[in-house]
Amino acid sequence: MAEGESTVQSIRNIVVFGANGPTGRLVVEQASAAGHHVTAVTRRPEAFPVRGAHVRVAEADVLDPDAVEDVVAGHDAVISALGVPFGREPVSVYSAGATHLIRAMTAHGVRRLVAVTSTIMFGTPAPGEGFLFRRVLEPAVARFMGRTVYDDMRRMEEIVRRSDLDWTVVRPGGLFDAPRVSDYRTGTSRLPGRYTARCDLAQELLRQAEDRRYVHRFVDVRTTEGTPSFVQLIRKEALNK
Repeated sequence: MAEGESTVQSIRNIVVFGANGPTGRLVVEQASAAGHHVTAVTRRPEAFPVRGAHVRVAEADVLDPDAVEDVVAGHDAVISALGVPFGREPVSVYSAGATHLIRAMTAHGVRRLVAVTSTIMFGTPAPGEGFLFRRVLEPAVARFMGRTVYDDMRRMEEIVRRSDLDWTVVRPGGLFDAPRVSDYRTGTSRLPGRYTARCDLAQELLRQAEDRRYVHRFVDVRTTEGTPSFVQLIRKEALNK
């Protein structure tokens, strides 16, 4: 599925930030099922639905550097599944969160960081897409609907890139829900296709935490089966708001 030669690490203790989001919950579920000890970090632990013998729920806000440092200590890897909805207000969760995570990881000798941004960050057109999507629909999302989110994702990526951690940033397409992990694709340049199932993204985040083949790389992850149409995805996101 991926390029290069695998170098798998023994990762047993994983901490997940953004754990109460739709992708974060799947990461916690999959990590626990794989036998990892996983700490799910959320501001509302009482609302966190995933429980199990290998799951610890911790209350912390990624914008609180002291709380982040307390939670990160003692783990082998950090997965950031942080996400915020589109809006007009300035966004700083990604960049401030990355700053606090890197500071805490450095203080406690935790090397492996895997974080999520977006395929938009590749800055290249979607391969094989028609004029309407490439020149109208996607630019409208990137420049207007999601501008503040993507601006902060860029700041986050630069902060992560400048760190000396063993980092990997995963850049999915438009996220949608699917019943099971598929035979998805990965690569270090933008892949054909518009969408990524959250369960596929969660699987890839966990795989990257265990595997060093993409250290210091940006990775696309693309679902190739059972994907929605652009209209279906926008309608669902609008209804969720």
